[in-house]
Amino acid sequence: MDGWTALADPTRRAIFELVAARPRAVVEIAAQLPVTRPAVSQHLKVLKTAQLVLDEPVGTRRIYRVDPSGLRVLRAQLDRFWSQALLNFKDLVEEDT
Repeated sequence: MDGWTALADPTRRAIFELVAARPRAVVEIAAQLPVTRPAVSQHLKVLKTAQLVLDEPVGTRRIYRVDPSGLRVLRAQLDRFWSQALLNFKDLVEEDT
């Protein structure tokens, strides 16, 4: 699953936003959302597969943080999309003049 698909789910997007604000454990994330800890863990697994988060063991917990390399890939895709959208808009405007 790619980053865009992973972030299409509103709960996953909310989890990603929490992790982007600062690294967090599953229990901290679940306390902020109306979902269970197992559900948060499943969403984090999807985000990790999409290379949007990394995890690191700290004692008995795993701390999740944003994966900078995955975020760079997502940003590059967005930049390409935005550039193409602007070119299409420019062509459309020039057709009308």
